[in-house]
Amino acid sequence: MRSGERGDMGAMTNDIAPIGLLTGKVVFITGASRGIGEAAARLFAAEGAAVVLAARGTAALDKIVGEIRADGGVADAVELDLADRASVRAAVDRVEELHGRLDGAFNNGAAIQQPGPLDTTSDDDIDLQFAVNFRSHWTAMNAEAALMRRGGGGAIVNTSSIGSRRANPVLPAYGAMKRALNSITESAAVTWAREGIRVNGITPGGTDTRMIEEWEAATPGVVGHITATTPLGRMAEPREVAEVAAWLLSDRASMVSGAIVPVDGAAGA
Repeated sequence: MRSGERGDMGAMTNDIAPIGLLTGKVVFITGASRGIGEAAARLFAAEGAAVVLAARGTAALDKIVGEIRADGGVADAVELDLADRASVRAAVDRVEELHGRLDGAFNNGAAIQQPGPLDTTSDDDIDLQFAVNFRSHWTAMNAEAALMRRGGGGAIVNTSSIGSRRANPVLPAYGAMKRALNSITESAAVTWAREGIRVNGITPGGTDTRMIEEWEAATPGVVGHITATTPLGRMAEPREVAEVAAWLLSDRASMVSGAIVPVDGAAGA
């Protein structure tokens, strides 16, 4: 089942009218060139945010920015290599140059590992998983919090994974780094609470993105397994995951911090 197709157990989210959930906020989004990040960029802008989109694929970002602006939104793009700490800090600095403040950050960018068990996972793959799926979030959160602190607070949402909540024998390094991300998300929430900075995570289950398509190509049958083991009977649309992040970044979630929120159709229940 692909994007735009839903059975009786699902509903299209694209028909939900914006309500100004993020009006007046400046929001930074990593991994914004496709999938959940792209959906978030379009949703957050529709909900009133000025968005700064970051990814390595600047051509894709420019297209998204152009379309958001054509719809009357405020958007800019910045090149970002999550494996490069200086690049992460520079991207956040660019947000300050553009807007002078930061109200929300959706740290969504990630790298998938080559599927396989622990004993076939290469050192290079482990290093990449550490750099992109853990260290980049550590670096980004600290830079984001420093900018938010000067503005009196803000909210951060980190994209983790259902694979962080249980054994992940097919993607062991990916699952390990995502579980570590959950830990620093909770630690940051406690550490920065008195400064008005909320920090939460989301753990999507199977979501109809290119990452899943690449996993399916490497390990045929993955999509069928995900669908069969998800009680709602389907994968999520990227927009459905972005909706949860939007709420967590909004003032409607003012008392929610330190939460790791499942977005998995009860697959992890």
